[in-house]
Amino acid sequence: MKPVRHVIALDVGGTGMKAALIGPDGALLHEARRPTERERGPDAVVEGILGFAADLRAHGVRHLGAPAAAAGVAVPGIVDEADGTAVYSANLGWRDVPLRDLLADRLGALPVALGHDVRTGGLAEGRVGAGQGADRFLFVALGTGIAGAIGVDGRVEAGAHGFAGEIGHVVVRPGGTACPCGQRGCLERYASAAAVSEAWAAATGDPDADAADCARAVAAGDRAAQAVWQAAVDALADGLVTALTLLDPRTLIIGGGLAEAGETLFTPLRDAVQGRITFQKLPAMVPAALGDTAGCLGAGLLAWDLLDSTDRKEATA
Repeated sequence: MKPVRHVIALDVGGTGMKAALIGPDGALLHEARRPTERERGPDAVVEGILGFAADLRAHGVRHLGAPAAAAGVAVPGIVDEADGTAVYSANLGWRDVPLRDLLADRLGALPVALGHDVRTGGLAEGRVGAGQGADRFLFVALGTGIAGAIGVDGRVEAGAHGFAGEIGHVVVRPGGTACPCGQRGCLERYASAAAVSEAWAAATGDPDADAADCARAVAAGDRAAQAVWQAAVDALADGLVTALTLLDPRTLIIGGGLAEAGETLFTPLRDAVQGRITFQKLPAMVPAALGDTAGCLGAGLLAWDLLDSTDRKEATA
């Protein structure tokens, strides 16, 4: 067998992990998924990550003729990418986990890159997804919360302390709804999928109603749904204009669960942003292209970025 050069890519979520072995040209050579099993506690989650990564390495040896050249891992929460530490994650219940070192030890001193899940997904969207070719982009994920990734020349800015891109905690309604971050009026309290779900459930009196239900009702012409939806769009537009003023991106990529509403979101959002800007330039506003594979693909890009360009070729037999 001719050995195939590849890296390990692992995207850790609150409920599941997505993984792949990725070749130098971005080819997906192997894909796998496992539950995160956070109900077993933070130590078990860490051990699950380490075990999954070790199994992926073993798969590469057996089926691709060589161990992986590097590994990239995306995790939720606060991440110190320079130090390789998962600082804090409410979803996974951990604090100050030296995940990069633990993985390197388990994988035989393999180079390991650790990234924030949204920034890592944004890296993939900017480099090989909806923002491909844009020198400057902003990726915004509208999920349970709201977070972003600031892309410049094919890389994503983490910031001095690992907090760059936290657009969900830009205050858009001063003195408004309390946020778990300690502030009031944060964007994600008004325009995330979770916020829309909460508002629509209150409007309908149905505790099971969610943002997807609201979007369908908007498309059907329901006035109550349109009021809930427009309030979220207005808040999101306020936050995005602040981001555009600071960053001046060429492309604005919107992803996450709320973006699955398609033009039900994008048409009023483009109008709302356009109506708020004065001197700012309106970027191309596009939906994310990679779906739930973005984090895994981005983790692979982080891994390849650890290696010299000369390593982006298959090993010879």
